Amino acid sequence: MKDRLKRTFDLLSASAVLLIVSPLMACIALWIKLDSTGPVLFRQQRIGRAQNPFEVLKFRTMVNRKPEEIDQFAEAVVSGEADSRVTRAGRFLRRTSLDELPQLWNIVRGDMSVVGPRPIIPEQLAAIRAEYLSRFEVKPGLTGLSQIRGRRDLDWILWLEADCEYAARYGFWYDLGIILKTVKVVFTGYGLYSEGKGRNWREFVVSGQPATGDRAERP
Repeated sequence: MKDRLKRTFDLLSASAVLLIVSPLMACIALWIKLDSTGPVLFRQQRIGRAQNPFEVLKFRTMVNRKPEEIDQFAEAVVSGEADSRVTRAGRFLRRTSLDELPQLWNIVRGDMSVVGPRPIIPEQLAAIRAEYLSRFEVKPGLTGLSQIRGRRDLDWILWLEADCEYAARYGFWYDLGIILKTVKVVFTGYGLYSEGKGRNWREFVVSGQPATGDRAERP
C-alpha cells in the first residue's frame, strides 16, 4: 500500500511538473546548444532499486565528454563554479539545480522516485559495505535525506546512513517534509560544491573492494 501510494504521487507530481516546466526546459536546451558543443542531455548509467542499472538523464553542464572516457576513480570532484570543466550555462544550471529537471522523465518511467537515495554510479558499489545495502530497497530519488543534510559535502558514511534511514522510514508525510526542506537547500545553495569537510566515496575503495572505516580515514 505504501509503495503504491508513493508511485501514484511520483507519477502525478512528476507529470504535472513536466507539463509546467516544459517551456523552461526547451529554453534551457537551446541555451546549452548555443553555449557549447555537444548534446543537450548527459546520459549516464546509474544503479537503482535492487541494484538494477538504468540510464539517468541530466542537462549537460560540463564540456562534452562521453561517460566511458571518464575515469570515475581518478576524476577530480567539481570544487566550484571556476572549474574549467563546467560550461557557462552549466554554472547557472548547477547553482539552481535545474540540471536535474530531465530526471522527472526518469520518475515517470519508474526508474526513480521524487524522494529517495540519490542514484549512484556503478563504481560506487565498491565503496558500499553490506550493512548499507538496505538503501537499495527503495528507488533512488530526485532528492533525499543526503541532499538536505549536506549534499556533496556530506561524509560518505553519513550519506549511506541517511540513505538507510530513509529506506526504513519513508512514507507520504516523511517525503513531503524532505521536499519542503529541499526547496530551502536549492535556494541557499547549501552543499552544492564540496569543501572537503566529508570523506569522498573514493577513500572507501581499495583495489575495487569496500574498505573498512579505519583504512579509509584521512591522515
